Amino acid sequence: MTMSILYVVGIGPGGEEFLTGQARAALERAQVLCGYTVYVELVAPLFPEKETYTTSMKQEIDRCRWALETAQEGKDVAMVCSGDASVYGMAGLLLQLSPQYPSVEIQVVAGVTAALSGGAVLGAPLGHDFCVISLSDLLTPWEVIEKRLRCAAWGDFCLCLYNPSSRKRADYLEKACDILLAEGKAPDTVCGWVRNIGREGQHAELLSLKELRDAKLDMFTTVFIGSSTTQAISGRMVTPRGYEKKCEW
Repeated sequence: MTMSILYVVGIGPGGEEFLTGQARAALERAQVLCGYTVYVELVAPLFPEKETYTTSMKQEIDRCRWALETAQEGKDVAMVCSGDASVYGMAGLLLQLSPQYPSVEIQVVAGVTAALSGGAVLGAPLGHDFCVISLSDLLTPWEVIEKRLRCAAWGDFCLCLYNPSSRKRADYLEKACDILLAEGKAPDTVCGWVRNIGREGQHAELLSLKELRDAKLDMFTTVFIGSSTTQAISGRMVTPRGYEKKCEW
């Protein structure tokens, strides 16, 4: 039995220069590009001859079933995801559904997630142990998110926060900062944020945790919160790995 391929492709932040060679090759091989409208529109101009299928936000299951059914009919399909397809992307959902479509081979293609591309803009905020937490409670109860924030504070991790705020969750970043402050993170902890990573209008800023609490950010912003060792060095956010403890500078 000939198997069609469903590529789950992480395209990075959106700029053509962030596409990995593997991602570009998968998009070239696919006959159909599928995904959330905003993400497909970022790469569709590079492949004007391709058939496309897009859906709006909150239609993830329908989108994934369409991709699997189209692949089952014999077409090679690329599911386009921003960042990395397995970091808050569609790779997990497609693999969960895949037993229902045994004739479809799923290949997950890695991309550059916002924690890495945004971190590079700021400097080196994730130079030591860190965790990534989404503040969206659409699929995860806020009680679980709060517990994870507390544990991250207890462990003195650097944090990278996805989906920090939206119109319906305007105070979630404020709530998250209050939790971290209550669990021992210092008000002057070095933090940073990057909006529109790798896209037109990219903007970044360093600030303290106390200042971050009152920042008005949106879903296009990725937030970085330092550990107790994170520093601001020449305008860059740096979390030391510890080499300075091993040798003389």
